Amino acid sequence: MRTILISGANRGIGLNIAYKELKEGNRISVGIRDLKSLTGSIIDPKKWPEGRILINKYDAFKKNSAENWINNTVDKFGGFDSVINCSGVLSKVPFLFNDGDEEEILNTLNINFLAIWNLCRLSWEQLCASGKGRIIVLVSMSGKRSKGDLAAYSSSKFALMGLCQTMKNKGWDKNIRISAICPSWVNTEMAQNISSIDKSSMTQPEDIAEICSTILKLPTQSVPFEIALNCNYET
Repeated sequence: MRTILISGANRGIGLNIAYKELKEGNRISVGIRDLKSLTGSIIDPKKWPEGRILINKYDAFKKNSAENWINNTVDKFGGFDSVINCSGVLSKVPFLFNDGDEEEILNTLNINFLAIWNLCRLSWEQLCASGKGRIIVLVSMSGKRSKGDLAAYSSSKFALMGLCQTMKNKGWDKNIRISAICPSWVNTEMAQNISSIDKSSMTQPEDIAEICSTILKLPTQSVPFEIALNCNYET
């Protein structure tokens, strides 16, 4: 059984991952901004045996939020061995941004990059102690190549991929394995306004949940670092 921290689990990919891990018999500690958002959802704690799911207040913009989440998880579960980062925002700020767009650029970097860095940094001691640490990060194909003019978003995801590579180096001898999952379009709220591809042809959130479940079961010597998922052909 694993004990897993999951961010962004109130909807979309994160929600499906959390549900899958509960079904697999693992314990999960969810960090979300709106605690009421899980009421009636598939991971509503009332629907699961006591001690299987812990809900925590987590705000990427607040300095002590991640630390409080981690401390609460250690107090309640005795520790954890995995972190799955699903939180993120889409920004359409282009390269030639307008005056006043700087705040959105910084917010995008804070949520998509710095908050994940901080959560993983603060989790490092627990992951080392477990001897079987796992970090899974939902990066995006936009962290591997840039298409169009989503400069703020792509820059944040390229930075995130660089962080994943550095964490892989840092954690290798401690048996911590990093997996960067890089999907293109996923059928979530973030892609709801995309008309160039049918929603049924996109990667589905439950597909990514299945991939994460498999990663967590693999032995240390067989954990993939990067998984690229294309739902449409790219040259």
